[in-house]
Order: sequence, then C-alpha cells, then structure tokens
Amino acid sequence: MGFYSQKQLLSLYIIIMALFSDLKEAKSSSPEYTNLIYKGCARQRLPDPSGLYSQALSAMYGLLVSQSTKTRFYKTTTGTTSQTSVTGLFQCRGDLSNNDCYNCVSRLPVLSGKLCGKTIAARVQLSGCYLLYEISGFAQISGMELLFKTCGKNNVAGTGFEQRRDTAFGVMQNGVVQGHGFYATTYESVYVLGQCEGDVGDSDCSGCIKTALQRAQVECGSSISGQIYLHKCFVAYSFYPNGVPKRSSAYPSSGSSTSSSSSSSAGTTGKTVAIIVGGTAGVGFLVICLLFVKNLMKKKYDDY
Repeated sequence: MGFYSQKQLLSLYIIIMALFSDLKEAKSSSPEYTNLIYKGCARQRLPDPSGLYSQALSAMYGLLVSQSTKTRFYKTTTGTTSQTSVTGLFQCRGDLSNNDCYNCVSRLPVLSGKLCGKTIAARVQLSGCYLLYEISGFAQISGMELLFKTCGKNNVAGTGFEQRRDTAFGVMQNGVVQGHGFYATTYESVYVLGQCEGDVGDSDCSGCIKTALQRAQVECGSSISGQIYLHKCFVAYSFYPNGVPKRSSAYPSSGSSTSSSSSSSAGTTGKTVAIIVGGTAGVGFLVICLLFVKNLMKKKYDDY
C-alpha cells in the first residue's frame, strides 16, 4: 500500500503556510484611511428613464477622482440640463498626501454603488475621505445636523481625563480656524482632530466645530475616544494613557466602539461581518489542511 513521501508532505505544508501568509497580508494591505465609517443613502431611487442622470453621475465620479490627485477638496455639478444635474464633492482628511487622497477617493464611486445603488443622494465616509452627491432640487439640511457618532466602549472617568480632553478641544477649536478648516494636535496624551467642509468659511467652521465638540462631550462623556460627524464638519479624539503612538496618523479607530447614525450605518456592520466570516473561513481552511497533513502522516506510519 502506497504512502506520501516526506517531500510531498513538505510541499503541501509550504503551500498551506503560503496561503495563510497571503491571508494575513490581504488583511493588513488596506491602509487605515480606507476604513468605512458610515454610509448615508437616500431612500428614493434615481428616476432615470432617459439615462441622463446616470451619465451625469458617471461624469461627476470621473471628475472627482481625477481632481483628487491635485487637491483635498473639490465640488462640481454635472449634467446636460439643470433638471437632470448632479452636484457632488469629495474631501480628504487634511493630513493625507495627494497620493493617499487619490487612493482613498478612487474607492468611493464603487463603494457608493455597492452600498447605496443609484439613489437621488448618497454620502460615503471613510476614515480619510468622503464623497457626497445629490440631484438638483434635493432637500437641504442644516450644516449642524448630526449624521453619525461613535464613542469608545472604555471609560477613563476619575483620572482627570475630561479636563485634559476639554483643554485639547479648546486648542483644536482655535487651531481649526487658524488652519482654515483642518487641525490636528496632541495635548497631554489626548489626540484631537477637526475638519470642516472645504467651502465653509472660518467663522462658520468655528461654529460647526464648537457644536461638534459639545456633542462629543454630551454623547461620549468619559469614553476613551469618540468621533462626531455633522453635515459640514467632524471632530475626533482619542486618549492614549501610554502616549500617542508615533505613526502617520493617530486617527482613532471605530473598531471597539458603540455607534449610531441618523442615516443608515449598515455598511459598517456588513464590513465587520465580512471580516469575521472571512477570517473564520481562513482559519477553518488552515485547520482542515493541517488535519489532512496529520492524517497523511498517520497513514504513512500505519502502512509500515
């Protein structure tokens, strides 16, 4: 009765480990600024019997992606008539390079289509950029409207944290005005970041950021981290007891947090489920392969 040679077993082991290595590499290949934060999709589908809206939408996507290599904010209107026009914009986080901005924005058209389909308005927010579009005549909302919030599960009450956080908030609010719409800094292990939409003036930006910071104090309380997204601005903070890590961005992750949205945040949930299922499948496959090798080796020795 035949058996598998050591060379065959070694080759199978190498293949298994290579697959496992590819799985880990794929998991870590996406930069943090492409993490999905939330999506907002209008309920009404795009009325498009003539295809004019689809043409305008495609043209808008193309313009936004091409401009993302040159600037961190761009707004445009496309369409053959005012009745079938689409207004859209993108904005990248102020600390991203032009290349990172492009890499972030170039993902948004496909994501918007997958998450929302063709609706009369949509907004997709990643950690490092967002895209927003709406057809002509779409109802406008206040710039102070809360779109999404997320707060860390861990609390740090009783350690002087809230005083340090509020001081950092004050520094950041002034910095956003001086930075004309973007500012990030660290104050006593509290990392804070704020940004306004690119076409918002300094005065309105200050008011928006102030409102967002007040919402963070109320909504997140003593949470170790938080992110507040209003229609025209957003703020984020994170407390690092052992010091802010030295990396390209200390932007807080929403992975271990509680969140809510005034629109739909099912996209974030779907992504989390996909990661869990994908990771479980990968580990399961590895276990099955290792058991297979074990059985082969057992068979080899039984055949002696």
